[in-house]
Amino acid sequence: MSADAPLIELRNVTKSYRTGALEQPALRSVDLDIGAGEMVSVVGPSGSGKSTVLNLITGIDRPTTGTVVVDGERIDELNQEELARWRGRRVGIIFQFFQLLPTLSALENTMLPMEFAHQGSASERRDRAASNLAMVGLADKRDRLPSELSGGEQQRVAIARAMACDPVLLVGDEPTGNLDSETAARMFDLLRELNDRGMTVLYVTHDNELAARAPRTVLIRDGRVEDAG
Repeated sequence: MSADAPLIELRNVTKSYRTGALEQPALRSVDLDIGAGEMVSVVGPSGSGKSTVLNLITGIDRPTTGTVVVDGERIDELNQEELARWRGRRVGIIFQFFQLLPTLSALENTMLPMEFAHQGSASERRDRAASNLAMVGLADKRDRLPSELSGGEQQRVAIARAMACDPVLLVGDEPTGNLDSETAARMFDLLRELNDRGMTVLYVTHDNELAARAPRTVLIRDGRVEDAG
């Protein structure tokens, strides 16, 4: 990636989903640039294409047409194995519904991205996972299973897990959606702290107040970028 290039570049991106004989467009000719070190919120009505944009940027989904470049990598051309390795090194994802493994403790869930990326020794992975759990206020619950945690606590484990490999890009789909207002504010302050350290942060939210706390807001409506902020 050149010094002047955006961290994220979407060019003429379309995405359609097929159901039987019907093809439903989710994104229509989207162009979007996000610079390294930015914090950006993505807003829009339900079904507007917000989550689809995040899925394309993280390589969870592929565009029907167009190009997706992240951190200098043309990720729409990578195969599944290459995408998995790339995500493990470069991207942290906070999923809306946690996606914690039910048979693993909070600490073990937080270690997973480092294990997939073969990052560090076992003791180094445990130490980093423990540190991340402490950052989100769960140092005393590291050995609890997800079923023994509240929804808000599970969301905090998901945030700690997303931070595991010190990614250049942190992406959240309603990252504070299951938290009470006080905990949500604390978690947003953590995202801001990570952003201040240089991490690019991109998140989808329906919360207008949370969206407004980002320096830049992208509005998506009917599968198009209506306002790039």
